[in-house]
Amino acid sequence: MLSYRHAFHAGNHADVLKHFVEVELLRYLGQKDKPYWYVDTHAGAGCYSLEEGYATKNAEFESGIARLWQRDDLPEPLAGYVDVVRRLNPDGRLRLYPGSPLVASEVMPAGDKLRLFELHPTDSQILQNNFADAGRRVQVQAANGFDGIKAILPPPPRRALVLIDPPYEDKRDYQHVVTALKEGLKRFATGTYAVWYPCLQRQEAKELPQQLKKLPVKSWLNVTLSVQSPSKDGFGMHGSGMFILNPPWTLHATLQQVMPYLVEVLGLDKGAGFTLEQHEN
Repeated sequence: MLSYRHAFHAGNHADVLKHFVEVELLRYLGQKDKPYWYVDTHAGAGCYSLEEGYATKNAEFESGIARLWQRDDLPEPLAGYVDVVRRLNPDGRLRLYPGSPLVASEVMPAGDKLRLFELHPTDSQILQNNFADAGRRVQVQAANGFDGIKAILPPPPRRALVLIDPPYEDKRDYQHVVTALKEGLKRFATGTYAVWYPCLQRQEAKELPQQLKKLPVKSWLNVTLSVQSPSKDGFGMHGSGMFILNPPWTLHATLQQVMPYLVEVLGLDKGAGFTLEQHEN
């Protein structure tokens, strides 16, 4: 299915959670003076206008990044993520929002490499254009990332963050995520894998975290952010989650600090809240 365009949802509450966690993971990897790769299975277009086009249709960013944009009480870790967005908007007006690849490019050391997959032909071309000046540091492939990661794992530096965040419009994506991780762990058991998933009433969405908990890893962390109560008709996304395999040991404490703040600022009704779980073998 090639109908999904992330531009409709750019900068919403799910992006806030996903990209905040992404920044924390990348910064942890960057603490060591050793190279690492960033691998993105569903990279999108890389950057999105918030003033025209798809993002203005539902203006989901208004209840996401826009609520954090001008605040001066941000917890320090969250401020690091917001600063990435601010650097993309140097005049102080929220015009553009970075997708996961651009967030990574901004945070990673200049010598570390990005491998990006995007199957949608239009978004793939936009992604190519957005990184046209990046040289060999960034490689963009117009391909299904579920299949693409098989060929590049393990990465040469044996250190990497692999972000997996399909649109889940096709319910088979839930199983594709599990299959991709099983195969990825066989090739690269020590990598850090981050899976974004929607919080829906749909059975597949509810079962995915439970399936991920059964994967053969030494440790995992699961965090969700709900901004409202599930709808009575059972439709619509009331929140989202990030499931991290082989997470940094520091991440749990950081999320304990930041998640209550996100609930307070992004919550839409009394159903807003968060969950945080971790496990170590």
